[in-house]
Amino acid sequence: MKIPKFADLILFEDDDLIVINKPAFISSLDERGEGSSDISILRMAKAYADDAQICHRLDKETSGSLIIAKNPEAYRHVSMQFEKRQVNKVYHAVIDGTHVFDNLLVDLPILNVGKGTVTISRQEGKRAETWFQSLKFFKHYTLVECRPVTGRMHQIRIHLATQRASIAGDEMYKGKPVFLSAIKRKYHLGKEQEELPIMKRFALHAYQVTFKVLNGTDVTIHAPYPKDFETLLKLLEKFDS
Repeated sequence: MKIPKFADLILFEDDDLIVINKPAFISSLDERGEGSSDISILRMAKAYADDAQICHRLDKETSGSLIIAKNPEAYRHVSMQFEKRQVNKVYHAVIDGTHVFDNLLVDLPILNVGKGTVTISRQEGKRAETWFQSLKFFKHYTLVECRPVTGRMHQIRIHLATQRASIAGDEMYKGKPVFLSAIKRKYHLGKEQEELPIMKRFALHAYQVTFKVLNGTDVTIHAPYPKDFETLLKLLEKFDS
């Protein structure tokens, strides 16, 4: 994988804060344990600004808008907004099946059971709320807007799975990868060729974030779709609508 230049990822920057369009397959923070790569958004940010700190996290496979503070004061300022649920986050996901979500609220408590897994638990789980709105319908898939109120681990992914609407490619939550052969008629693969999914990850993108910069002004940053997400939507439009 080609590592992009940090400066090329920047969508917004002032004296205190940076918002980047995070690429998929790069961890927000340093990973521990065997097989972890030494590249992380945190390391890239610190090479760009010495005191950089990541204000929230995106899953490794998730792309999109990520807020980074350049100094401790900015970090506190944004962290407080996250704590008070004042940061407005909008994600886009491609989900399995046709689902009509009209401002659907899913408020199932999430329990972190460790080792990168979570489960729904009404007894022990922490409060978790996500709003869902269908944006575009295909024959076998739906483009959905997801607005998490809380910020639990895997929140959007598991909340969608509870609606039998797993994110395409999210095998942890029973989402199936999208293959061109499944949507395109008369699709032929060469004899020795193995077909790869259109997206090599689950189809989730942090599309937009709204928060207050240090002078109190509201800022809304929109992160364009990365190439793989855009390609998936174009092919669904062409062969699955």
